[in-house]
Amino acid sequence: MDPAQTLPDLENFLLHLRANGYSPRTVYNYRRDLLLFARFLAQSGLPFHRVDKLTLTRFKAALADPDHVRLLEDRPQKDRLKARSVNRTLSALRSYLRFLVEIDRPVPIPPDAVKLARAERPHPRVPDLADLLRVIEAPSYLEADPKVALRNRAIFEVLFATGLRISELCGLNRHQLGPDGEVFVRGKGKKERFVYLTPRARHHLDRYLATRTDPFPALFIPYRGRRLETRDPRISPNYVEARLRYYLARLKINVPITPHTFRHAFATYLAEEGANPAAIQVLLGHESLQTTNRYVNLHDRAAREAHRHFHPLPDPDL
Repeated sequence: MDPAQTLPDLENFLLHLRANGYSPRTVYNYRRDLLLFARFLAQSGLPFHRVDKLTLTRFKAALADPDHVRLLEDRPQKDRLKARSVNRTLSALRSYLRFLVEIDRPVPIPPDAVKLARAERPHPRVPDLADLLRVIEAPSYLEADPKVALRNRAIFEVLFATGLRISELCGLNRHQLGPDGEVFVRGKGKKERFVYLTPRARHHLDRYLATRTDPFPALFIPYRGRRLETRDPRISPNYVEARLRYYLARLKINVPITPHTFRHAFATYLAEEGANPAAIQVLLGHESLQTTNRYVNLHDRAAREAHRHFHPLPDPDL
């Protein structure tokens, strides 16, 4: 029996996600996670209508057990799944159950009965500011092409100045830049916010943009390759990651640094300088801001002031 047939209205649920603007990749991930549950039920000989809280406990334990996961996913799995991966699957199951309730289908247990696993919050390792500066400045003397050097330096300056996710940075268009250094961002879940450039980042970004004579809307564009042949050429996260690895190797820096490290460093150094945690959350666009709605009228002002006063690189490097 096809595992997908174990879960009623699974295809309708996936259609519901697509109709509500979820990306193909996100829909694929939901389907993959729900098929884990379907396979678990099939292997347990348990029909969907007999699922209870004990079933959920056993499923959660199976996800956390490497031997069970091998059976569920039909692929090698040496290590225990992290709580984050387990919770992603459980969250998909909870969303699926809520969908069934919304369309008036019977559910064996309420969606809120799906409890997530306890997840430890790791403290991301943040490189020393001196090492981070060496990486940020590396394109200026490691790139042979002057235009590439200006662009890549601007990319790293903007990443550290704003705390943007790499996907957000690659998705930026030139019209999203404001006259006073504010950048309008549409982030995860289509949530909108402003981030702010330091004078230093604006300086390097302006130098890069001064070389642009093309009509393309993207803030950062490629200068060669297949992407340049598309209607909307823009730099890719994979390119930024690859060049970052190249710079680290040339600089002989052994501390692991990824594009996301700039985001962690941005938040960490602002906090160390005394910035308000609520303002940092606004700048990062974290979903947890929903718990601080009472400060909504103060968010933008507090965020701007915190950024202006506490960012460790406030001045342009002229």
